[in-house]
Amino acid sequence: MCVRLSYGYPKDNTPGCTRQACAFAASLAEFEKRNVAVIGISRDSVASHEKFAAKYNLPFTLLSDPERKAIEAYGVWQEKKLYGKVSFGAARTTFVIDEDGRILSVMQRVKPDTNAEEILATL
Repeated sequence: MCVRLSYGYPKDNTPGCTRQACAFAASLAEFEKRNVAVIGISRDSVASHEKFAAKYNLPFTLLSDPERKAIEAYGVWQEKKLYGKVSFGAARTTFVIDEDGRILSVMQRVKPDTNAEEILATL
């Protein structure tokens, strides 16, 4: 069985997103042993993803969704509150998806430093 791990994240080159991506990169061998493909998705452009992946040596696919079609369809685009200010943005969310496209697991409001470990523990 081939499983996809798709994670939605707010923005390339920000501290939390960088730590999360690097944690997935560091754990990639463990995901591959379990036949799990890692895919990240954000609103950033393809050019931004290419620079981000090159800068941090990210060995997995980063998808660009500037029009938020997938991000909204999966419920990742959410209301956020920071210091009393309300805005909308991509919420850090991780999906485990089977080869038939069925969502097996959804992890919301994940912590960037422990997300990869938590997923490996649940697989």
